[in-house]
Amino acid sequence: MPEALQYDDEYLRRIFRGTRVVAMVGASPKWVRPSHFVFRYLQQKGFRVIPVNPQCAGETILGEVAVRTLAEVPAKIDVVDVFRNSEAAGPIADEAIRVGARVLWMQLQVRNDEAAARARAAGLEVVMDRCMKIEYGRLFGELGWCGVDTGIISSKRLRVGR
Repeated sequence: MPEALQYDDEYLRRIFRGTRVVAMVGASPKWVRPSHFVFRYLQQKGFRVIPVNPQCAGETILGEVAVRTLAEVPAKIDVVDVFRNSEAAGPIADEAIRVGARVLWMQLQVRNDEAAARARAAGLEVVMDRCMKIEYGRLFGELGWCGVDTGIISSKRLRVGR
């Protein structure tokens, strides 16, 4: 069994602070898919997210035109966010290296140690088995799961003026 992955919070904060463009490999136009939720969330936080999905190339997803490959992304890529399985992460890592991405980020349940080693050897920072949405919310105090920390649900009594 592979060892557990642990990332220092400051390492992850530095990645987020240095990121402007995220190329999301496996982005879906279907609003019920996890990639769609993460795509929209990251956009709302000010990141430009470019969908990379050959099945929907040319379609617009949340205002951005989907492309087939990382090489077709019309901007300098900071983070390649992998919403594909662990096996597919290998070729995606190689493509991320070729296009000069800064970070290879593999989503929850996506782990490919060989691909990570190649990416690190090429100078990329690597995160595996983590969700950008969850980590951003956790690190920047924006967790809003079930109304927590949103002000919608509170244990404080509502004061009514008399």
